[in-house]
Amino acid sequence: MRYRLAALGAALIVCGALLAAFVQTRGGVQVTEARWRTAEGAVMSGLLYRPPGLSEGRRAPAVLLSHGYINTREMQSPFAIELARRGFVVLAMDMTGHGGSGGNVGAAGFGGPSALAYLKRQPYVDAGQVGLAGHSMGGGPILAAAHAQPDGYRAVALVGSAPGLFGPPTEVRPDFPRNLNVVFGGLDEFAGLMWRTPRGTDLPGAEKLKTVFGVTEAVQPGRLYGDPALGTARRLDLPHVTHPWEHFSSGGVAPVVDWMQARLEGEAHPLPPNDQVWFWKEIGTLLALVGAGFLLLGAFELALGLPWLSGLRRSPEPAAAVRGAGGWLALGLTAVLPALTYLPVMKLGALWFPSALFPQWVHNQLLAWALVNTALAILIALLLRRGRPVFSVDIVRSVLAAVLSVGAVALALTLVDRLLHVDFRFWVVGFRPLTADRLPIFLTYLPFWIVHSVIAVRGLCALLAVDGAGRRMTYFTAAAVMGGGFLVLAIAEYATLFKTGLLLTPTEPLNVIVALQFIPLLSLVGVIAVFTWRRTNSYLPGALICALFLSWYVTSGTANHWSPDYPMTFPPAARAP
Repeated sequence: MRYRLAALGAALIVCGALLAAFVQTRGGVQVTEARWRTAEGAVMSGLLYRPPGLSEGRRAPAVLLSHGYINTREMQSPFAIELARRGFVVLAMDMTGHGGSGGNVGAAGFGGPSALAYLKRQPYVDAGQVGLAGHSMGGGPILAAAHAQPDGYRAVALVGSAPGLFGPPTEVRPDFPRNLNVVFGGLDEFAGLMWRTPRGTDLPGAEKLKTVFGVTEAVQPGRLYGDPALGTARRLDLPHVTHPWEHFSSGGVAPVVDWMQARLEGEAHPLPPNDQVWFWKEIGTLLALVGAGFLLLGAFELALGLPWLSGLRRSPEPAAAVRGAGGWLALGLTAVLPALTYLPVMKLGALWFPSALFPQWVHNQLLAWALVNTALAILIALLLRRGRPVFSVDIVRSVLAAVLSVGAVALALTLVDRLLHVDFRFWVVGFRPLTADRLPIFLTYLPFWIVHSVIAVRGLCALLAVDGAGRRMTYFTAAAVMGGGFLVLAIAEYATLFKTGLLLTPTEPLNVIVALQFIPLLSLVGVIAVFTWRRTNSYLPGALICALFLSWYVTSGTANHWSPDYPMTFPPAARAP
């Protein structure tokens, strides 16, 4: 029986990863790891999608794709899958400072010029039929590549992005970039930053957009402006989606596919733009993500069966006979305060500038938030004194059990990444393997996450240790307390957005989008805390597991703003994802 959770997790990972790999290689497409260097020497990373049957004598059109801020190449897989199955060679790059690429944010033109040069060097690529597409800050490498090779591409798609905002300084004009498709969500949270208009639905009348299109009247969505032969073609697509949905919806993917099919020649299998299969890959990686959670818990269960770790196993001891008013108040504060403090502390945390020791700006902000809430948790415990819980604490065994549990998931992720070129993700939540250059960063931030997790998990377990509390209700309460505040925050923000076209806090679009990840992540923290405490009567193993996976998740998924190879750069819109 103790193998059941681990076996379930492994089965979900295998089935999900195979499904994801099947979808992205459908029709004989090959997906391989790509590595190249910028002119300055930074190692770059990408995924190369190669349709079948290509050779030096049979070349195909190609598209360079770039993700946005604090994303990675995997985020562009909907575009990559749909273009590759139509016969395009696709390079989905990691921007500098992101994913597996070296350097820091903005360095070497975000890595765009070197990525375009690498793509065009492939012997099976028709170098005269190349398109460029980027989401949000992904417009930076795309426009940098267009600047570097003004005649080296035929078409551009900017998705949730805008010319003149990222990349090299450039005058916003109707003849650059060549043959431009602007895809922008009617509910995009960054309309003010990107196009200087409050709402995405107001974009057709934005002066900046009219300048790009070379017109004086409002731009009509779906209408073709300019002349493709002269490179002045322009089209606006305005799907009714938010910023993170632009690369995760049929409405966001279809216009880009349609534009590249229309502007580039030679794709082997033209299909209607709405003929899309990419979502099945997301179902696969979601299954793998859920499987990783089961594997984590199952690996901990198996670890307790090892002779040298079996001493950790203890029955939980309740701290109180009933949960009184003080206990419910403490649970309520535990749920509310993290969400309530999130936006102001994230703004304050932006003052913690990147450095050689702490190079990740968003990570610094999140750590500031975590430490503030650690202090608040201590204050709550002091003010609302209750029965003192009796916990078992075995530091050495707890560390070993945590490392084995998280290590099992890391090994599984490394295998599916190396063998199948997929990871564990769904939409904005994604686990990537730690690269060698990010391992020291992970270790630098880890002690702070340990402090936060020990205090938070201990406090949660003390509040849940009530005599007679049902198992299911305990799990539900833990997940609701940890993730519920952010769920309410997200509902408030997006209910307002869908009703008015503006977020409840319209000046905080990036932090609001980042907060969406906290709902499942913190709910998982609650589940891990209960699972480990019920088997050991200790908060420590669960706290260490949570610290390891939080430090891993943030380190691998956010961006480096400092690197030893480049001077630190601050793009003019570094707050856009």
